[in-house]
Amino acid sequence: MSAQRESWSTRSGFILAAIGSAVGLGNIWRFPYVSYENGGGAFIIPYLIALATAGFPLLFLDYTIGQKYRGAPPTAYGRMKKSAEFVGWWQVLVCSVIGIYYASVLSWAGQYTIYAFNQAWGGDAESFFYHQYLQRGSGLDFTIVPSLFIMLSAVWAIVLFIMYGGIRKGVEIANKIFIPLLVVMFLVMVIQAVRLPGAAEGLNALFTPNWSMMKDPKVWLAAYGHVFFSMSIGFGAMVTYASYLKRNANLTGSGLVVGFANSSFEILAGLGIFSVLGFMAVASGKPVSEVVSGGIGLAFVAFPKIISTMGDAGPIIGVLFFTSLFVAGLTSMASIIQVPISAVEDKFGWSHKKAVTVIGGISAAISILLFSTKTALTFVDVIDHFANNIGVVFGAILSIIWVTWLNRGLLDRLIRHINSISSFKLGAGWVFVLTIVTPISLIAALFLSLKSLLTKGYGDYDLMTQVIFGWGMVVFFAIGGMILTKLKGHVSHDELKGDYHE
Repeated sequence: MSAQRESWSTRSGFILAAIGSAVGLGNIWRFPYVSYENGGGAFIIPYLIALATAGFPLLFLDYTIGQKYRGAPPTAYGRMKKSAEFVGWWQVLVCSVIGIYYASVLSWAGQYTIYAFNQAWGGDAESFFYHQYLQRGSGLDFTIVPSLFIMLSAVWAIVLFIMYGGIRKGVEIANKIFIPLLVVMFLVMVIQAVRLPGAAEGLNALFTPNWSMMKDPKVWLAAYGHVFFSMSIGFGAMVTYASYLKRNANLTGSGLVVGFANSSFEILAGLGIFSVLGFMAVASGKPVSEVVSGGIGLAFVAFPKIISTMGDAGPIIGVLFFTSLFVAGLTSMASIIQVPISAVEDKFGWSHKKAVTVIGGISAAISILLFSTKTALTFVDVIDHFANNIGVVFGAILSIIWVTWLNRGLLDRLIRHINSISSFKLGAGWVFVLTIVTPISLIAALFLSLKSLLTKGYGDYDLMTQVIFGWGMVVFFAIGGMILTKLKGHVSHDELKGDYHE
């Protein structure tokens, strides 16, 4: 039998860690852009509905499986139902791949924190980012870029240092420091931003409702997709974190705190980002629609351009923004890498230090080799798209199908368990949403993603790049999951399941 499982020192330690996992790079630049593109103020309604009908139901499911069955996804699902171990390994492999490229974007945020002090990007932020910093080449170019190599190595060194400390001395302490720091820094940035001339123009662009767009199913799918991406659900992070909770933890109470904290931070991010974009629009004499750009472009191209026009306030806003981006990403990165580390500890009985060294070392080596190259941006874009739109969504669908469609008795046991220890009770409403609404919305999202990828491909990337680094990842999740499921662990599920079945 395995050693006593480590646990969070307090419930607040778990809540801070879960908030740290949920609040990441996506909240700060992805939510404002997704909201703007999908109806502005009107998008808030599909977003809140998605939060209620998919976000919280699946978050509660992840929490309950992790806490009741005391393991990372493969162990927890395997203890729940032996045939479901594959679901856990699929999620672990998705998480592992996300961690490998997530570190790359995190390293860019770290580097730009330094650049922001003296606005090193000069007069052409776009050319600087793509050509001088990333040194983006054409096609697949595996030439190492020294500045990318150094910062990415530093990021992995910090992450592995945190992971060696374990749950209490590493992850919990890091979140107790970084989450309050993030909130303070971002509040200061938002206060500075909303005072800028033209801030109201940006806020009007973000929050003015375009009600006609609510008729478009793509807007609703965007809302559901963002909620899953944002709350760290469906790819094993919350199952893993919940497995370190004490047996009498208040699961639904914790889940509500984490979910609303995450959403509040997204609204705060929208206020800050669009206040700054409104300032830029007024300064340049253009509408907000012409200065806004999504994803990486907003963080590393548009924002530096804006900072350059701010005079004395520029370096302050810039350092606060990129430090916030880095700190938010670091806490999410810790939760991501914890998933495969915990999975091999459970399955193979490895010590924590061995798991961190092997899993962390291999992940760091692959990450540095791929994402220190001139093709780093291509790898991030392609792998991220396939991992999130297929890997995460399919993993969430699998977990719901196994628990609610194929084994309804499991759901009854989970409801009894969560209601016996939680303040907010779950009932028929949760069951309906989890068994009908959530899987239908996810299956629709997956179908549309697959249809688009199979008919149009992704972006203008060549077929080989998409096959190897896109579809190849999906094949890796499936084959890797089957192989790891077949491998014999140090303790079988049959030996363990007695403690977990009612």
